[in-house]
Amino acid sequence: MDLRLVSRVLFLRAAWRRRDHWDAARIAHHQEQAQQELRRAAYAGSEFYRRHHAGLYDAPLDQLPPVTKADLMGQFDEAVTAPDLRLADLEKHLHALVERGGDPGVPWKGRWWAAATAGTTGRRGTFVWDRAEWATVLASYARANDWAGISAGPTHPPKVAIISTLVPTHQSAVLGASLRSRLVPTLRLDVTAPLAGTVAALNRFQPRVLVGYASALKPLAAEQRAGRLHISPQGVMSASEVLSPHTAAELEAAWGSTPFDVYAATETAGIASPCIYRNRHVYEDLLIVEPVDRDGKPVPPGTTGARVLVTVLFSRTLPLIRYEMSDTVRLGGRGCACGRSFALLEDIEGRIEDVLHLPGTAGTVDVHPMVFHDVLDQAARAGWQVIQEPAGLRVLLVGLPPGRSVEQVRASVVEALTRAGVVQTAVDLHLVDTLERTPLGKAPLVRGLKKDFRG
Repeated sequence: MDLRLVSRVLFLRAAWRRRDHWDAARIAHHQEQAQQELRRAAYAGSEFYRRHHAGLYDAPLDQLPPVTKADLMGQFDEAVTAPDLRLADLEKHLHALVERGGDPGVPWKGRWWAAATAGTTGRRGTFVWDRAEWATVLASYARANDWAGISAGPTHPPKVAIISTLVPTHQSAVLGASLRSRLVPTLRLDVTAPLAGTVAALNRFQPRVLVGYASALKPLAAEQRAGRLHISPQGVMSASEVLSPHTAAELEAAWGSTPFDVYAATETAGIASPCIYRNRHVYEDLLIVEPVDRDGKPVPPGTTGARVLVTVLFSRTLPLIRYEMSDTVRLGGRGCACGRSFALLEDIEGRIEDVLHLPGTAGTVDVHPMVFHDVLDQAARAGWQVIQEPAGLRVLLVGLPPGRSVEQVRASVVEALTRAGVVQTAVDLHLVDTLERTPLGKAPLVRGLKKDFRG
């Protein structure tokens, strides 16, 4: 355990609790000052940003060109502000963690914590943080517990069980290893492991907080209702996958309270999380979130963007200024019974890659995942996936409710697609024991024809 790191995280959590009382004007003032400091640091240390923002050093943030993951990874050595950091060396370090093992919580060269995305939406991304930044990353995830009203302290540890991936380059693995101590008892479970073993481990551990992918929590909820899982978590947190209303209802039926739907990403750490009233508030003191349309123009509150641009106000080693993410989100207004003035995140619909492009009577039809949610959420007892293939759609179901047949479900999917304007698309439906997962354990609900499935 790195005592300096843990002390910094505890300090930040205490300081941020005071920010819960900021009004909208105070938040806006903080954002303006923080983004100016971020840009000064980027222009001083990053050749990439000096070039990318040439002639715009004094321009408002919303006039700066977006930055993509491909931009940063393609020019990583010029984008970072630490001259001794090289992407090739960092990748060798991460590769060694996977191949030879090691503790991902121990900083590389005594200075850097690193994690990688797996490339489900394109090129693999590698991200790196110094000690101050990594403490902020850890504190941002801990904030989800604070806002959810889950108390924690030396005499009352949070006791967290995380069902995701054990791949050491995944941010959750680095995070867990960084905080491993008696202060934060943590059980990490592999989402791809047999369900019976996971149930047994959870019954022994008895977590106060249960965290996992939605696709991992849903079968656990079924085990709880069936009487094989016997845990009483104070909070259930879904992260890294879209949590549908139907799955949320199943989790609530199992554990007696609405789950907390946490929004985060490897690049940004925590972005938004719910308060005790289950309203998701954006971490506006840590990030600036800009939903934009297909042309990159901002959309008004209450409108879902085609993608989102995120400026990470604490990023210094690898600055992220208007970093483009393919998530489709909708911001709301302000005001909540919890007293926080941080903007509300009304909805996370997924990624633009989750929209399938299928043949229609007058050309290509964009089919939103909600078309499948409406049919399959209640038709599959423990999960579903839709995978586009050259010959049509392959639909996977884990379990059927009593009285439903495979052919009935298939007919319902075809009917829903027809209503959406889709033609000449075969639907092949299969009952399976488990869903197809990526190397990082995620089970994307919808996978397009050209989507890379390495993530």
